[in-house]
Amino acid sequence: MKIRALQSSDYEIINPLVDEWWGGRKMSHLLPKLLFNHFNQTSFIVEQDNEIIGFLIGFLSQTFSDKAYIHFVGVHPEYRKCNVGKQLYDCFFEIAIKNNRNTVHCLTSPVNKTSISFHQKMGFDIEEGGVEMEGVSVHTDYDGPDQHRVLFVKKL
Repeated sequence: MKIRALQSSDYEIINPLVDEWWGGRKMSHLLPKLLFNHFNQTSFIVEQDNEIIGFLIGFLSQTFSDKAYIHFVGVHPEYRKCNVGKQLYDCFFEIAIKNNRNTVHCLTSPVNKTSISFHQKMGFDIEEGGVEMEGVSVHTDYDGPDQHRVLFVKKL
């Protein structure tokens, strides 16, 4: 496996794969091309045999000089449980530390139990929300009506 910086041209490869990697769940709208154009230094691709098997889109907060944010992570279903996600997160943590960031934030949908478990294993804490759903603290309507989210924070 090889990790490299995200490139603008990766958009054409990744965007059509995202919904498929999420089992048909509509996710590609969360990955506009601007992310591929403007966050290359803080976003990464994992390749194996010249095929993209994982990616992470992250950035350093412009508002909070001590925070970094992971916007989207995807791992090809056949490569899950192969430490692809962990390698991507570790690369991002390294960039965050080099840029004097002491916390990393991210979020997921409360229905994504795999993501919740992964983040907790990676040392993220769940930020207290207004409601508990299936034993998890949730921020209701975070991204609009009925768009509930689980928010995570990790101290570096």
